[in-house]
Amino acid sequence: MTTSFDNKTVFVTGANRGIGEALIRALLANKGVKKIYAAARQTKNLPDFADKRVVPVQLDITDAGQVKKAVESAPDVQILINNAGALAFASIVEGKLEDLDHDMRINYLGTIRVVQGFVPVLEKNGGGGIASISSVVGLAPIAGIGGYSASKAALHSAIQSMRAELESKNISVHGIYPGPIDTDMAKDFDMQKTSAKETAENILAGIAAGRQEIFPDAMSVQVGTLYAQNPKALEQQFATM
Repeated sequence: MTTSFDNKTVFVTGANRGIGEALIRALLANKGVKKIYAAARQTKNLPDFADKRVVPVQLDITDAGQVKKAVESAPDVQILINNAGALAFASIVEGKLEDLDHDMRINYLGTIRVVQGFVPVLEKNGGGGIASISSVVGLAPIAGIGGYSASKAALHSAIQSMRAELESKNISVHGIYPGPIDTDMAKDFDMQKTSAKETAENILAGIAAGRQEIFPDAMSVQVGTLYAQNPKALEQQFATM
């Protein structure tokens, strides 16, 4: 199912920096977009997008009350982009349980909380799209960030479940699997990174084209190809990192 952003209202979580900020700017470059809700834990941290189509929303996706208020404040949403996330450097065997819980509460349960809130809105508005940012490490883990990998793997599974549940409701579901992107979250990773701007543009192009799995950077394209051909080989490759 292809998706046009023309005259659409879009809700983006984690819009204050990184991929989220870049998504807002890329959406604004599409003159046909009707409205963009830019959600962040603190609206004061949102950039000045200098466009009246952008509506700031305070949203901590781990807070059920804030999610409820956000949904009520945005009854016209047609496309939801789940970008908010967190990364704790914690391995499965030696990591602190509170760090593992932190990533799972935000990356998995927080995203699901937002989805559950907005699905009735999308249905009421005639359908739409939900795009959620997982990660290449949601397809195969890197040991040093095993907790983060597990949370993104849980989200990957949830994306597949959403797709099955929402197919009959005219709601398209897109999984996004970036590799290393040049953002604050990835600043400690010593590897070649793709700009947030290029990543955001590729994400929106993938949504518009109706792609169910979107690999928005050079590394993720390679990972996606290997994962489709031989998931075990990808696991073994990531195990050496």
